[in-house]
Amino acid sequence: MGKPVNLNRYRKEKARANKKARADQNAVAFGRSKAQKEADRLDREKQTRDLDNHELDE
Repeated sequence: MGKPVNLNRYRKEKARANKKARADQNAVAFGRSKAQKEADRLDREKQTRDLDNHELDE
């Protein structure tokens, strides 16, 4: 006779594996490196600074 199988453990392991696979897909689809985020932030700040410098003071 075989070893008893804990079905709850199997179900939870399967759910974890599905979650991990979905997280990996999302990381590929939406993930950006820290350098890319920093470059975007610096670009936004520069655009804001340039725009503010072109305003007329009254």
